[in-house]
Amino acid sequence: MYDIVGFGEVLIRLSTQNFNRLEQATALDIRVGGAELNCVVTAQRLGMKCGYVTRLAKNPLGRMAFNKIREQGIDASYVLWSDTDRQGLNFLEFGAMPRPSATFYDRANSAISRIQPGMVDWDKIFAETKAFHCTGITPALSPNCLAATAEALKKAKAQGVQVSFDLNYRVKLWSSEQANAGLSPLMKYVDILVTTEEDVFRVFQLKGADWNDVARKLVDKFGFKIVCITLREDITVWRNNWTAIALKDGQIYEDRKYDIEVVDRVGAGDNFAGGFLYAYMTKDGDVQTALKYGNACAVLKHSNAGDYAFYTKEEVETLVAGKGSLRIAR
Repeated sequence: MYDIVGFGEVLIRLSTQNFNRLEQATALDIRVGGAELNCVVTAQRLGMKCGYVTRLAKNPLGRMAFNKIREQGIDASYVLWSDTDRQGLNFLEFGAMPRPSATFYDRANSAISRIQPGMVDWDKIFAETKAFHCTGITPALSPNCLAATAEALKKAKAQGVQVSFDLNYRVKLWSSEQANAGLSPLMKYVDILVTTEEDVFRVFQLKGADWNDVARKLVDKFGFKIVCITLREDITVWRNNWTAIALKDGQIYEDRKYDIEVVDRVGAGDNFAGGFLYAYMTKDGDVQTALKYGNACAVLKHSNAGDYAFYTKEEVETLVAGKGSLRIAR
């Protein structure tokens, strides 16, 4: 039934307008997102059938999150509800040189943070699932979230479901030492690791001669089938370069470097993961093509507001084919 199932928190994102700081804001833009959800939304928009597992507050904010999941065509049959817990919030300030954009979490004791092992019928879900995607964010929310993530990964591996994991280290949620201790034991269940140039060192303290070397060290240490490392160069707050590499079976795959004008960079890595998984699963395991799709999805995400993918499969494939144009589409 499902090509990909995601698991994680759904956040209500409240961002400032006109580059205001939060303390001076008089209005906030409200959107819904979350790392794992952003990934499966991308895959769904490209044509896959996706489901999502989370735990939501039974209040207007939880219902907003639920509606936004379904709005994108994601199956929400396995969403859990809490009568007493709250929905997590994410406040975002958009910066400008020399002040970077900044995120402020208000997610302590959220509905998902109180999830427990045994609450989700993973056996039933994975009996009809090809791939499972989660990240290092959910395990950071609480000890029981770490245990619930471990349960899901073990169940997925036991049923032969392909596991994708985005390291997604968040310094505001736990220390590097806590992340290493919590995530390292989970890596034996992971087939595809997606990470950034910074997070590999911050979580696993791995360094190399270059990022190709780092990818090889990750495979040597944990036995991943595929490692993807996204590479961002911050020229200014609103001008970035982006590319990524991938490693499979000892071979390094590379793609072009994109020059990006940033509208909203939040969720770019999640969109990369969704695009990579889509192409890897539908293009006969062609890693080079999957890398191109992942990068195209990531850079297109920068061009629209919010965490989600608001672009079409045709736009992605135009970039993949190297046929993009800056002329007005008439």
